[in-house]
Amino acid sequence: MADPLADDFGREVTGVRISLTDRCNFDCVYCHNEGLGDTRGPMEPSESEMSADDVVRFLEVVEGYGVDAVKFTGGEPMLRQDLEEIIERTPDSMEVSMTTNGTFLPGRAADLKAAGLDRVNVSQDALDPDDFAEVTKSGAYEQVLEGVRAAVDAGLDPVKLNMVVFTHTAGYVEEMVEHVADNHGLQLQLIQYMPELTGKPEWNVDIGRVHDWLAEKADRVEHREMHDRKRYFVGEDSDDETGGMVEIVDPVENEEFCANCGRVRVTHEGYLKGCLNRNDDLRSMGEMTREEIAETFEEVVANRVPYYGEYLVEGEDGEYELNEKYLGAPSAAD
Repeated sequence: MADPLADDFGREVTGVRISLTDRCNFDCVYCHNEGLGDTRGPMEPSESEMSADDVVRFLEVVEGYGVDAVKFTGGEPMLRQDLEEIIERTPDSMEVSMTTNGTFLPGRAADLKAAGLDRVNVSQDALDPDDFAEVTKSGAYEQVLEGVRAAVDAGLDPVKLNMVVFTHTAGYVEEMVEHVADNHGLQLQLIQYMPELTGKPEWNVDIGRVHDWLAEKADRVEHREMHDRKRYFVGEDSDDETGGMVEIVDPVENEEFCANCGRVRVTHEGYLKGCLNRNDDLRSMGEMTREEIAETFEEVVANRVPYYGEYLVEGEDGEYELNEKYLGAPSAAD
C-alpha cells in the first residue's frame, strides 16, 4: 500500500468518514449532522445522494493514497438499502466500521457482518425509555436494545455505545458505565458535547470532571495515540473476562486531539471536508471521475488546518470566531 498523504502539520490521513445520507429516523436534540447543521429533509433519498458506485470509486482511489479505514455514517446509514452492497465492494485492505442508531440492526446485522463490516458504534444516550425518548425524540428504545444484541450476536463485538455527554445526559453516565461493565461485548464511548456546532452553549458540561470521576473508578487506564484518547477499564475481574471499557472523545479546545487527527470526511452529496468543524472549504468531487476524486482529495489534505486555539479562536465576548488567516479557500459554492 502507498504511503499516506500528510498535511502541512505532519498529520497523515489514513482514514475517511463517509456520510451515506442525511436522512434519519431520529431527531436527536444534539445532532449537528456531521458538522453541516440540521439539514435532514424527506425520508426519500435525494438525487444528490452519492450512489454506491460513487462511494466505491472514491474508496478505490483513496486506497491508493494509503487510506486503510473507512467509517460509514449518516444521518442514519442503514436507511440506505444498498449498504450491504457498498460494504461488500469496499476494498479488502480497509477496516470497515459504521455509526448507527441501531434500529435497523435486527435482521440485518448478520448480513452486514457477512458483507465485511468489522465494527459498529450504536448511539445510545440513556437506559430508560422516557429519558431516551427525550433526547432522541424517538420511541425506538426497545428496537435499539434489540439492535445492540443483534450486533453482538453477529460477531460485530465489541459494540461501542456512543453517548453524548451534556446537561440532558450527564446524570446517566454512571449507570451507563455500569451497564457496559456488566454486559460482555459492549464498550462505552463518551462523546464531548460540541456547543459551537449546535448553538446551545448552556448545555455544555465540564468533561474534565468526567475524566476525574472515571480515573478514580477505573481499575486501570490506557492512553491511546489516536486523538490522544484515554481508555478507562472498570469492574474488571482477576481473569479479565469481565468488566467494561470506557473511552472519552473530547475534541473541544483539545489541541492534542486535533494534532493526532488522521481523518478526512465526505458528505452525502460528495463534498470533501478536512475537519468536522469546518465548512468554509467544502470541495466538490465534480462528476466523481477517478481523476477528479484524486485531485480533490490531494487539495483537501493539503488545505487541512489546526482547529482549536488557531483556526477557531475565542473572542472577547466568549464566542468562537474564525481566524481570518485560514479563510478564503475555495468553497463548495465556488
